[in-house]
Amino acid sequence: MTDEERRQMLEKLTEKQKRKVESVAQAEKKQEVQPKKLEETPAESFDEEHIEHTNISEADEEKALKAKEEYTGKDIEILEGLQAIRQRPGMYIGTTSSKGLHHLIREAVDNGVDEALAGYCKHIHVTILPGTEDNPINRVRVEDDGRGIPCDINAQTGLSTVETVYTYLHAGGKFNNKTAFKISGGLHGIGVKAVNALSTLVIVTVYREGKIHQIKFTDGGHTVAPGLQVIGSCPLEKTGTTVEFTPDPSIFKETTTFDYSTINNYLRQTAYLTKGLDITLEDLRDPSNKLHNHYCFEGGIKEYVSYINETKDKVFDAIPYCIGEVSLPSGNEEGEMSTIICECAMQPTKGAIENINSFCNNIRTMGGGTHEEGLSLAVGRELRNYFMAKGWIKDKDAKFVRNDYFEGLTVVISIKHSSPQYEGQVKDKLGNDEVRKVVSSIVGDFLKEWLLENPKEGRLWFERVELAFKSRRASERAIAQTQGKLSSGSGLPDKLTDCVSKDPRERELFVVEGNSAGGSAISGRDARTQAILPLRGKVLNVEKAPAVRIEKNAEINTLVTAIGAGQGEHFDVSKIKYDKVIIMTDADVDGSHIRILLLTFFYRYMRPLIEYGHLYIAQPPLYRVSYQNKLYYAYSDEDLEEIKSKLPANARYGLQRYKGLGEMDPKQLDETTMNKNNRHMYQVTMLDAQSANDAIIDLMGENVMPRKDFITANAKFVKNLDI
Repeated sequence: MTDEERRQMLEKLTEKQKRKVESVAQAEKKQEVQPKKLEETPAESFDEEHIEHTNISEADEEKALKAKEEYTGKDIEILEGLQAIRQRPGMYIGTTSSKGLHHLIREAVDNGVDEALAGYCKHIHVTILPGTEDNPINRVRVEDDGRGIPCDINAQTGLSTVETVYTYLHAGGKFNNKTAFKISGGLHGIGVKAVNALSTLVIVTVYREGKIHQIKFTDGGHTVAPGLQVIGSCPLEKTGTTVEFTPDPSIFKETTTFDYSTINNYLRQTAYLTKGLDITLEDLRDPSNKLHNHYCFEGGIKEYVSYINETKDKVFDAIPYCIGEVSLPSGNEEGEMSTIICECAMQPTKGAIENINSFCNNIRTMGGGTHEEGLSLAVGRELRNYFMAKGWIKDKDAKFVRNDYFEGLTVVISIKHSSPQYEGQVKDKLGNDEVRKVVSSIVGDFLKEWLLENPKEGRLWFERVELAFKSRRASERAIAQTQGKLSSGSGLPDKLTDCVSKDPRERELFVVEGNSAGGSAISGRDARTQAILPLRGKVLNVEKAPAVRIEKNAEINTLVTAIGAGQGEHFDVSKIKYDKVIIMTDADVDGSHIRILLLTFFYRYMRPLIEYGHLYIAQPPLYRVSYQNKLYYAYSDEDLEEIKSKLPANARYGLQRYKGLGEMDPKQLDETTMNKNNRHMYQVTMLDAQSANDAIIDLMGENVMPRKDFITANAKFVKNLDI
């Protein structure tokens, strides 16, 4: 432990503890005590009888106290301005990966959205710009026609208000209840300051009071002299703010390239959640392929539900929609009121997937929270009461459960809250207790009235819930019968070639495409720790299939039985039979399709397998190079070029492009793809739950348009298309 670490720890201890800790440290130093390695000490040996005690002299105590006294204000580092954001960017934007890069656009756009929520902004225009000769990194420009940032001098800082809000942490109009920001979307209270801190160049242009004001910042928020200045005039009615920024490559080391599809999806979602807001996106980086999208939804989230269900088989065409506003005491000393606006739209479909999309202040709440709890209470209560009133179910039946009411139900619920509180590690779960009751009341009262006014749809809704109930009961019986058969036999699927080891911590399950590859894998595996499960053909797309088909699908049942931990809400990750479940498919289009179908199934029905790091993807080689009786394997085109560069000039070598695992004999498959010392594997992670969920819905769901948009935006990047 260094002196600095010791000093920091001392500040957290009582005086008695300080003397004891420092004295032990001094004694260890004098006696050169070497601590034992953890693996050399059995766990059961860690008890009080094995703790050694050392007598400490008064001189050692005095030295310890002297070290504490030397810890003064000189040891405290104060980060001024935007330095804190640059030094710890992950604390403010979550990550410096591609997700964090795109978060900058969200922060810039949110200012315009907040103006729209306050009733002042009608248009937002986002443009992705190419780099310049001096700086090849792409830029982004965000324009809004809100009120424009005030340009007068701020009394507290002595700087222009524009410069203040871009350089002073926690400076902004949303902290003042007189600025009309009753609701704002910023999650961290940092906003454009993070954009400024993490960019090499930021140009802010403000249209206000008939003048065009502009200020520039460089290298992480340093104001370019002379600061804010008037560069022209404009009509008095023209107002708004334009910010153009270039991300800093020293911060975003993974990538500084903006992805059009990611931005497009976010802006489309924002337009749905902000009724009537006109949003345009342009990509000018490629003059030969300029991309453009425009969104404006007067129907708001009602149109959002219609978009999600566009190609789904719907129970009825109507989309129940409600909106309500409640004011409650905030509980603070000033006696202010908290505003809660609940907006909800829903529509049942015949699909198997429950699709709840919840938001608070336009921020996706993937962790759910009290607004989703209130929704569940309202839907379950009102549907049950309506079904009972109609005589379709009796009180004693008590047969429907929450999952029956929500199977196939698409819901968008959007909460606007003046004082939101978030829970969870990534702050994606709404925690305000009062929201539960507010949502339950607003949605429940509306749904009760809607059902009375729409008896035909009410009957169809009952039949949908009843079908979900019957399917659930049939599934439970089938699972019980399967477990009964397995308990009387080996307990394993016939297709599975299991491993010898019984220790789940070292066992691996390879889910292999086809019997041919399965045969090679069985012959080339480590029989002690590696099990092989070959699959036949394409796996069912669970994102589009009805519940009955999913329950009866043989390949899915085989997977569930082999892994041994159940599925869906009954999945228990602690009961998995294998530490690693490894998807191993061919390196071609069909293999990629099977892989994404399996990923969709695991995400929807065994998500903890991903969340706890048990799901992997094996990477077989793309090429085999043979030269002078030696074999070299390349896992990418870059690997192939590197291998070729190391061969003698004009060398005559053999080259094979693998298209299937079955083309490799057992020895080759083992040494390239399965051997623990040589293999290449990707661990499937879920750093961004919202993006993962949206990608599954867009790419695997029934709505064709998101896939078309994705293909249009990314077709130019495709190489070696195998058709």
